[in-house]
Amino acid sequence: MDLSANFWGNKYKSNKIGWDLGAISPPLKAYFDQLENKELKILIPGGGNSYEAEYLFKNGFKNVSVVDISKEPLDNLKKRVPKFPSSQLINANFFDINFTFDLIIEQTFFCAIDPILRVKYALKMNDLLNENGKLVGLLFDAKLNEDHPPFGGNKQEYLSYFKPYFKITKMESCYNSYHNRKGMELFVMLHKK
Repeated sequence: MDLSANFWGNKYKSNKIGWDLGAISPPLKAYFDQLENKELKILIPGGGNSYEAEYLFKNGFKNVSVVDISKEPLDNLKKRVPKFPSSQLINANFFDINFTFDLIIEQTFFCAIDPILRVKYALKMNDLLNENGKLVGLLFDAKLNEDHPPFGGNKQEYLSYFKPYFKITKMESCYNSYHNRKGMELFVMLHKK
């Protein structure tokens, strides 16, 4: 299965980005709107066009980093938000980064990686979080594709990956999903153990 930088770059170049909402995801906007500490060091992995990073940055969160294996979406974010620090737009494989963060946001990255990497994802998320750090975001709660992204799953499966490394504060059906994702998402809040 080819999920390389070229694979993703070609998706952006040909505008075959059906996962891209073109705006911040409503559940994440609601979560961000209640955050008070603007000094949080935040990572959005596999961030794509990252409307979430744009929203956070424009609302005073200046310690937001986006990592993506593909350069195209990082360039797109920089065009939309010219003042976004280039040093916080990281063109790399998520599994190769080694900074630490207070908060990591999950938004269509987990469903884009090969499912055989899910245990490695949970471990890496734990490693990248500071003490008391949180992983917050959305996971698909639906059977999706088996041979190409997005890859689906369910709560029981996800718990098996995350329970060894995280206290599960919240993993429940999302009540405020974007209209075409209603009934298909779990909102998750996981605290580093």
